[in-house]
Amino acid sequence: MLWKPLNKLFSGIKWVPGSLQTRLLWASIVLLPILIIFAGAALQNAYESSLFASERSQAQLQTYGILGSADLVEGELVLPRRLQEPRFSQVQSGLSGLVFDAQGLLRWQSESSALLEEQFLMQVSTIQPEPGSSRFQHLKDQGFYLYVYPLVWEIEEKEFRYTIAIVSSDAAAMEELLAFQRQLWGWLLAVYLLALLLQFFILRWGLKPLDDLADDLSMIEQGEAEKLEGVYPYEVERITKNLNRLIESERSQRERYRNTLGDLAHSLKTPLAVIRGAGEEQHSQSSYKRLVEEQSDRMTQIVQYQLSRAVKSKEQAMTGATSLLLSVDRIVNALSRVYAAKEIDVEREGLNHFFAGDERDLMEMLGNLIENAFKYCDHQVRLSATQEQQWLEIVIENDGQAISTEEHQVVIERGARLDTSRPGQGIGLAVVTDIVSSYNGGIEIAQSELGGAQIRLRLPAGEE
Repeated sequence: MLWKPLNKLFSGIKWVPGSLQTRLLWASIVLLPILIIFAGAALQNAYESSLFASERSQAQLQTYGILGSADLVEGELVLPRRLQEPRFSQVQSGLSGLVFDAQGLLRWQSESSALLEEQFLMQVSTIQPEPGSSRFQHLKDQGFYLYVYPLVWEIEEKEFRYTIAIVSSDAAAMEELLAFQRQLWGWLLAVYLLALLLQFFILRWGLKPLDDLADDLSMIEQGEAEKLEGVYPYEVERITKNLNRLIESERSQRERYRNTLGDLAHSLKTPLAVIRGAGEEQHSQSSYKRLVEEQSDRMTQIVQYQLSRAVKSKEQAMTGATSLLLSVDRIVNALSRVYAAKEIDVEREGLNHFFAGDERDLMEMLGNLIENAFKYCDHQVRLSATQEQQWLEIVIENDGQAISTEEHQVVIERGARLDTSRPGQGIGLAVVTDIVSSYNGGIEIAQSELGGAQIRLRLPAGEE
């Protein structure tokens, strides 16, 4: 009967194995009863303790009532036939009084104790607490509370010892405890169901940003939005920022891929036109063969280069964290052997940072720039890095010849070279610029304090 309304209540939960909603709800269903059972047991134990203390207090009052009516006559404790408490005079009233002497002999008993068994009376007579102390216990098997109080009466330097026992039925207390237990566990069950209901609404409200995020991603997938623009909690906002960066990166990569295909088609037009035109010209077989081979080699180089660009663009990842120091060390160690004759002094400062991107892209960028620094320096190269919030700034400097402001745009153009006396194709800085742009970063060229060129890269910073 209870399952149907609960099933209807939680119908909004997506019961998907492994989902956050299912995990949290099952955790509540399983763990809340454990907490409630412990709480209920503690409350029940506290109530039982209060009942026990109350019964003890009542027994003490009854004892004091008997003492107030007692008198010692010729060494014998005398009590009136009827006491102030009327239940002592009523059979089956649930309250009985007993008085034993020092030898355990019954000297007085209330009229209400007439139905107490002889064996029980003998059991009570054996209880002899030390003077100044009392004993109270619950005899659950027999259904009684028993309070035993030792009495020492001194007259004319003589001691007369007696033991007063109050026997009270636990029926009323047990009935009261049972009623409390029923009420307690009923309320705790209601609290459990209420907690599940609240947990349901907390789940729906707390996980709603994730549902909104999934809806926004679906809109992007369907082409109805370009990025995540919703207002999200702080914890989710960090994810949406990274997703927006990833989406923008993927969009840039697709654009770069299309551009690469266009560049490839455009680059192949010239060698194809040369080959086609050569067929209409008068060439010997050997000269025509040589021309075709030259243009074929040229086309092979173009295809390999453009395909390498496309592959790098396609495989870029924004989720990695690449160590800057490890990448720099690998490149510098290799170049130091190549340029060993120049005895280059390499300074490293603040390279203990991480790049949020593909290691091959970082190696490609640093490889081109550090090699240029080695190639054009006199004897000194400086490599440094700093991090500001989410951005990593890498600076590469040398003590060679500086690049003037007018030449900045020239050197980043594909195939452009300022120094043609040294080997190279003049595409290194252009490749670096393309990769940097794919990460929405930046590149700046300036004059170094060392006297030569200073290249400053701005790239997304990663976390270890």
